[in-house]
Amino acid sequence: MHVALLADTHGWLDPRIATIARACEIVVHAGDIGAACILETLADDQARVVAVKGNNDTERHWPCADHAVLDRLPEAMTVDLPGGQLWVAHGHRLPAHTRHRRLREQAPEAAAIVVGHSHRRAIECAPAPWILNPGAAGRSRAYGGPGCFVLNASPGGWSIETHVFDRLPQSRRRSS
Repeated sequence: MHVALLADTHGWLDPRIATIARACEIVVHAGDIGAACILETLADDQARVVAVKGNNDTERHWPCADHAVLDRLPEAMTVDLPGGQLWVAHGHRLPAHTRHRRLREQAPEAAAIVVGHSHRRAIECAPAPWILNPGAAGRSRAYGGPGCFVLNASPGGWSIETHVFDRLPQSRRRSS
C-alpha cells in the first residue's frame, strides 16, 4: 500500500506533490493545511485522505468559510496500515528539543509517527517508532524545496521514498 505523507501546506499545495499524492491509496496530512480545498484537491476516487489539525488551522489564522472544516479535525489520529500503525500529529504542542522523544512516549505502539510543524524533513528510524517529518508541501518555509514522503507499507515491512522539488517560479505557483 502506498501512503503519501505531507504537512505544512499553509493554503498552497505544490502541484507536483498533488500528483504524487493522488497516485497513493491513502494521503496523510500532518497539519497546517490552511484551506479545506487542499484536502479536496488530494481526494479522488482512489485515495482516502486523513488529516490532523495544526496550530494554524484555526479561524484566527484563516478567517474564511472553510475554517470550520479544519477546526473539526482531530489533533492526533492513528491509521491502521499493513504491517503496523501510523500515528499522526502536527507536533506544535511539544517543545522542539524534546518533540521526537515525547512523541515516541505518546505513541509507543505505533510503527511510525508522522509529524509536521517544523517544516524540516526528517526520517529517524531508530529508536522505534520511526519519526517522519515530510517537511513543507507548500511554499511557506519549504527548506530545500517543497516535498513529501511516500510510505510503502506491507505486512513484511515498510520503506520510505523521499520526493523533494525545486521551488516553482512565482508565476507557476498556483493551487492544484
